Amino acid sequence: MAESGPVERVSREVRGIPLWLMRAYLEEAGGTPIGEDRVAGDGWEVQLTQLDDFRLGSLSVGQIRVDLEATPAGMARILTELEKKLLRAGG
Repeated sequence: MAESGPVERVSREVRGIPLWLMRAYLEEAGGTPIGEDRVAGDGWEVQLTQLDDFRLGSLSVGQIRVDLEATPAGMARILTELEKKLLRAGG
């Protein structure tokens, strides 16, 4: 993280988005890969973890855990960018 100051932490399980795609979204938001499972940007850093598929009866959906650590300004920036990418319209 480039910025200093207080740090906020958020952890979420995300279903239906493969790890490689989430990594690409983070890079498009200005992040730089740090190994295979971390991406860091201006004021934020994300750890991505592949989880076992979520199962409901015969339905199986891939899932990942996103652990985000950021300054307040960095958190606002990255969440705004991710909301645009993760919004799914019904149909």
